[in-house]
Amino acid sequence: MNDLAIRIEHVSKEYRLGAIGGGTLKGDIQSFIARRKGKEDPNSKIGSDAAYHKNERFLALNDVTFDVKKGEIVGIIGHNGAGKSTLLKLLSRVTAPTEGKIGINGRIASMLEVGTGFHPELTGRENVYMNGAILGMTKAEIDRKFDDIVQFAEMEKFIDTPVKRYSSGMYVKLAFAVAAHLDSEIMVMDEVLAVGDMKFQDKCLGKMSDVSHQEGRTVFYVSHNMSTIKRLCQRCIVLDHGKVIFDGDVNDAVNLYLQNGIIEKTVFKSFENVKHEDYYLRQVKMLSNIILNTENCVFRIGDKIRCRLKCHADYDMEDIRLRVEIENKSEAINGIAFSRALPAFQKDQDVSFDFEIDTSQLMNGNYHARYVLYRSNALGITETIDMIHNAMAFDIHSPTNIDNIDWFPSYGGVTRFNDISLV
Repeated sequence: MNDLAIRIEHVSKEYRLGAIGGGTLKGDIQSFIARRKGKEDPNSKIGSDAAYHKNERFLALNDVTFDVKKGEIVGIIGHNGAGKSTLLKLLSRVTAPTEGKIGINGRIASMLEVGTGFHPELTGRENVYMNGAILGMTKAEIDRKFDDIVQFAEMEKFIDTPVKRYSSGMYVKLAFAVAAHLDSEIMVMDEVLAVGDMKFQDKCLGKMSDVSHQEGRTVFYVSHNMSTIKRLCQRCIVLDHGKVIFDGDVNDAVNLYLQNGIIEKTVFKSFENVKHEDYYLRQVKMLSNIILNTENCVFRIGDKIRCRLKCHADYDMEDIRLRVEIENKSEAINGIAFSRALPAFQKDQDVSFDFEIDTSQLMNGNYHARYVLYRSNALGITETIDMIHNAMAFDIHSPTNIDNIDWFPSYGGVTRFNDISLV
């Protein structure tokens, strides 16, 4: 295994659904007695099926086998629930496999979620040293890297502030800087960079490329952003329901992922069971979206998409705005639209409002939209309230012959700019 960084052999990870109690001894006793008497569990969730109560076994990973060479940058993609995060947790030794073997050649620096490994009561400086110690580094080694970590994270002013006062973006900056600069042979990154600003995301992607090509370190990267996967990775693995369905060329992997119908096209989409990122403020939560002026999610060039968004407020809130980010099937952002301030939200009330999206500059293709509720504070800093990644999907379909020109997205892109004016 001298030339390998990771070897995974026939690894499976099994969970028992409903095996962990509801949080109190009283509730667990009630559930136990109900099961013994063959009655419905009084602590079960409304609408849950019987499998939940029978401790049904669930394979998060099913007979996964592959090797990763030293210095490779490997992307992991797949739908939600495909097993990506479970795989990274196994590699990071957060949990152990049910079956199979995992061989790791070197130390691993992992970043599985915002603030992983940080103690909220400690300062940024203290957390850097604690993370380094966990990775097996001496104080002298951390001292040598410390200034580079702080400079990369752009945290000079806040490094002696307790991290419980950090924003989610500050958490990510410092956590990534620690993982990237400490002396580990393998970097494991879940999709947490989405919290940072675009400038810092580019900085992180550049750093991951540098540590692989210049330092020979192995990078494991999970993302739903296909453009960053294409930009960064040399190889890509596609997971589907816990199994590896593809391992090879990045472009082929992305095409397979997109062809598997990951994004559902439907006029009505409920967000009730969609994962809402915990690191956003969430005083207002999006509940559902309806496309009002179509029956099949297909539009012609120039049509407006009319939608109705339903939200629930946990607090009285004002000056909340909506940002809609349109992405193509490769998950590259083609454009962003902003709303004016939405109607004021009242505590414990549901609010619905209608809005329109202009598609006049989009050419033929498949698209989806990310919805972001946000506001700007008195300092002009944007605060994200809630985000839904695939809030809506639609197709633009019109005759390809426009002004006697055949439009080919492969070289023409998906955006048609305004006509050229002769001067």
